[in-house]
Amino acid sequence: MGDDILTCVQGVGVDSHAILGRYFRGPALDMVITHGSMVSHLAQKIGRVLGVSAGELTFLGQAAQLHDIGICRVRAPEIGLLGSYPYIMHGILGREILEAEGLPRHALVCERHIGVGLTEDDITVQELSLPLRDMAPRNLTEEIVCFADLFFSKYPGGLEKMKTPARVREKLSQFGEAKLQIFDRWLARFGGAFD
Repeated sequence: MGDDILTCVQGVGVDSHAILGRYFRGPALDMVITHGSMVSHLAQKIGRVLGVSAGELTFLGQAAQLHDIGICRVRAPEIGLLGSYPYIMHGILGREILEAEGLPRHALVCERHIGVGLTEDDITVQELSLPLRDMAPRNLTEEIVCFADLFFSKYPGGLEKMKTPARVREKLSQFGEAKLQIFDRWLARFGGAFD
C-alpha cells in the first residue's frame, strides 16, 4: 500500500513530454518520445494483464516514457545524439536527471533498465564505465519497464516495430545464459500481454 501512495504522490502533475522537452530538441525529442511511448504502451498493457493498481499503471506509463532521458547526454551520432558520455551510461545519467527533477522512483527505473539489468559482476567482467553497484530491477514495475524496453529500438525506421521474443533472445544471448534465463522468466510471467 505504501508503494501505491508514493506512486500517486509522485504521479501528480508529472508531464513526461514536458520533462523530455527540457532535455531534447527536434528529431531527438521525436525519437525519445516515440520510443518511450512504445515502451509505455507495452508496459501498461502488461500491467493491466497482471491487474496492477491504477496508480501503478500511471507510474508505469510515466517511468516507461522517461526511462531513456539520460541519452540526452550520450554520444551516439547514428541516432542523432551528440553528448560526451558513452551510451552505457545513459541509465545512471537518467537517474541523475530525474532525481534533480524530483522524481526519485522514476530515476531508479532509469538506472535499472539496461538489458535485463546489470549486476556488479557484469560491470566488472565487461569492464563497463559504470559505478560498481547493482543496477538490476528490484520490483515488478522496474521489471516490466525493463522487459518492455527490450522489444523496441531507438533507430530511425524501427521505432514503432516491435521485435519478436526470438529476436530479443538472440540479442541477449551474447550476454550469457543467465541473462536469457531472466528474460525467459519474464516472458513466462508477462507474455500474456502478447495474446
